[in-house]
Amino acid sequence: MAAPRKALVVGINDYPQARLKGCVNDASSVASIIETNGDGSPNFDVRLATDVKSKAELKALIADLFKGDSETSLFYFSGHGHLDEVGGYIVTPDYQEFDVGVSMFDILTMANQSKAQNRIIILDCCNSGAFGSSKVAGAPATQICEGVSILTASKDDESAIEVNGRGIFTNLFLDALQGGASDLRGHITPGSIYAYIDQALGPWDQRPVFKTNITRFTSLRTIPPQVSFNILRKLIEYFPTPQEQFSLDPSFEDTNAENVEHQIVEPYAVAENVEKFKNLQKFQSVGLVIPVDEEHMYYAAMNSKSCKLTALGYHYWRLIKDKRI
Repeated sequence: MAAPRKALVVGINDYPQARLKGCVNDASSVASIIETNGDGSPNFDVRLATDVKSKAELKALIADLFKGDSETSLFYFSGHGHLDEVGGYIVTPDYQEFDVGVSMFDILTMANQSKAQNRIIILDCCNSGAFGSSKVAGAPATQICEGVSILTASKDDESAIEVNGRGIFTNLFLDALQGGASDLRGHITPGSIYAYIDQALGPWDQRPVFKTNITRFTSLRTIPPQVSFNILRKLIEYFPTPQEQFSLDPSFEDTNAENVEHQIVEPYAVAENVEKFKNLQKFQSVGLVIPVDEEHMYYAAMNSKSCKLTALGYHYWRLIKDKRI
């Protein structure tokens, strides 16, 4: 039986003197989407905690998350963040001067010491980029152990912005989880989520931060692949070597048939070639294949040209050849 994947998702609006509007909604949305994959299969066993009242309560929840030997332990937080001369904190409603909440150093220590294979921390709060760093030179908080990934909404000196009751960062995070950050296999990783959010935010907006110490990415969520695996694996059939070009002619074009009322040319459409050509067109639509000396695949076929792998196509060709797909 596979080791469990568990997630603690926290959203706090109810701060006595600095109430927020969108954090509970953000946390609820994150919890809802990561519970299942895109095909409805189970993903994370989620504990949703909203408006946690105290530092002690929140710290106990985080400690419980990182106990055990789960496959992945994920911590998401939306609320207030704070940075002082020592380091960063996620703020709890019982904050007081010199004791504002759970220190980022303590959370990192728990994650570093956890036996979970993958530990992922995602923070949507002000000053969140301080996580995994220290303002004290040489402090152990600067060390991120293997298996730990950190994704934050902003740099350590920036605010995390709410617009229309939603955090900008979490809104993009949710879009990424719904498929915006997936690869062709349907995998969505912390790295691809960071790239998606980073590209979506302009240079003058808050900037996300990504820190990691891993040997391979874990998938946070999967969705149905853009091209089914049985079709994707045909790359190595159509292109026995990545340098080869696939020769085309009019027999590959479905509309080049005698029952279609337009000019047709020989050789007329052949069912086997038409099937291959439709797959090649799918490959083109996701950037794996391009026509040679023609702008469109249709004209490459009708003018008896060819198509070839792109650099991305070569990457997936190797994955298939190595039996990783």
